[in-house]
Amino acid sequence: MTKIDALRRFLLPCIHPTLTPSQPITTTKKRLSTSLRDDLDDKNSFTNQKNTPREDQRQGSDDDDPTPPETPLLAPSRSSRTMVTGTIFGHRRGGHVWFCVQHDRLNTRPSLLLELSIPTTSLVHEMQNGLVRISLEFNADESPESELSRCPLHSVPIWSLSCNGRKLGFAVRRKATQQNRLMLKTMQNNTVGAGVIPPGSGSGSEEIMYMRANYECVVGSADSESFHLISPDHGPGQELSIFLLRSR
Repeated sequence: MTKIDALRRFLLPCIHPTLTPSQPITTTKKRLSTSLRDDLDDKNSFTNQKNTPREDQRQGSDDDDPTPPETPLLAPSRSSRTMVTGTIFGHRRGGHVWFCVQHDRLNTRPSLLLELSIPTTSLVHEMQNGLVRISLEFNADESPESELSRCPLHSVPIWSLSCNGRKLGFAVRRKATQQNRLMLKTMQNNTVGAGVIPPGSGSGSEEIMYMRANYECVVGSADSESFHLISPDHGPGQELSIFLLRSR
């Protein structure tokens, strides 16, 4: 019986194997976006925890630094440049020079009209040398509390005048008369040119000599402005500049 029991014990497991409960197969899904972000957040939080003492030390050192913060340097204001139409005219005999500025040549109301005390013949003589510098200056120190020290530059009524370094009197701001507007209307189609307007064509009873051209208007500040004649062929030619300066 012992041998039979031993054989039975040996053979029964081979004929009838013991069934073990099957374990469910688990499948893991890879969640790239979520898992990666979680990992990064964990690493960032870990690094932030490490860097926190150093940042505290830096902040502490910055607070203890007695040097004041640097203030940014302000850039100087840039001058503005525009192109205008300028006309110099005057009676051919015994007249004085006028300077007219128009931002629109079709508009007969000039933005600036000045009567200079320079005789027309004297200006023609100066222009034969090729270089003309007309300086108009107003001294605001003589009346610092006056409105003339704060008004627009074109509103100054009278200027001291010098041409090529020589004082030649004054320049007076004028309002355009009907005769001036009629003269500007007769040559509104001409942007650049020089000539003589015959009597009766906006010049009254006398001939008017004129020179019309484009000028570069440079506004340096509220107290300085200049007009520079632009040569039509962009080459060496007549150099003419008019400066307005209000000194303080």
